Amino acid sequence: MAAMQHSPVTFQSRSPPSAAKSLSNKPLNLSFSGNFPSFRLTNKVAGKSRSGASSARMSATAAGSYAAALADVAKSNGTLDTTAEDVEKIEKVLSEEQVLNFFCNPTIDIEKKRNVLDEIAKTSGIQPHTMNFLNILVDMKRIDLIKEIAKEFELVYNRLTDTELAVVSSVVQLESEHLAQIAKQVQKLTGSKNVRIKTAIDPSLVAGFTIRYGSGGSKLIDMSVKKQLEEIAAELELGNIQLV
Repeated sequence: MAAMQHSPVTFQSRSPPSAAKSLSNKPLNLSFSGNFPSFRLTNKVAGKSRSGASSARMSATAAGSYAAALADVAKSNGTLDTTAEDVEKIEKVLSEEQVLNFFCNPTIDIEKKRNVLDEIAKTSGIQPHTMNFLNILVDMKRIDLIKEIAKEFELVYNRLTDTELAVVSSVVQLESEHLAQIAKQVQKLTGSKNVRIKTAIDPSLVAGFTIRYGSGGSKLIDMSVKKQLEEIAAELELGNIQLV
């Protein structure tokens, strides 16, 4: 299985410096309550169990609402790029099971959770409005949706910035210049204004690399040795290649 790297490489057209640099250190007084769903998912409704599919749909809807609300604030502040970086940092920190369990534990005082969030914000350089967003998730007991929210935010960000996401899988980490060349080729193929590269390590490829892009990674460019070996094996099976 491919191991996804948490630090993507981004290649995009030049844009004005982010407005985030002008933000003060004082937290912004932002209200999201009008856009955020307040419901909690439960396993039973009127004595009947929800199906897994129904719960998943509700989670996706809630995550999409949170992500859209955060994107709206970031867009109005001119901080879409830096907010996207914030979301990646948060997702990385909360991907640790112990950390996520701490924030999801209902027996732990909310004030303690806020203090830990403050420390995360200080060490990670997270913006004030993103910090407020995290506090809202903790208050509303929706921090468990952070992975889904990050995924939905990435989709919103890509749409707003005309960015194509391409996942490049290889046996070893590719050099930056090679990734830049891949980004240019994907840009030509898709016509997108920007191309964002994420890298993954996949030892099963033997050598070479693969590129997935398009909606949900629906399009594949396979330049791996594994693919070449599979093609040779298929040819041998059909008897089209004679070994000397």
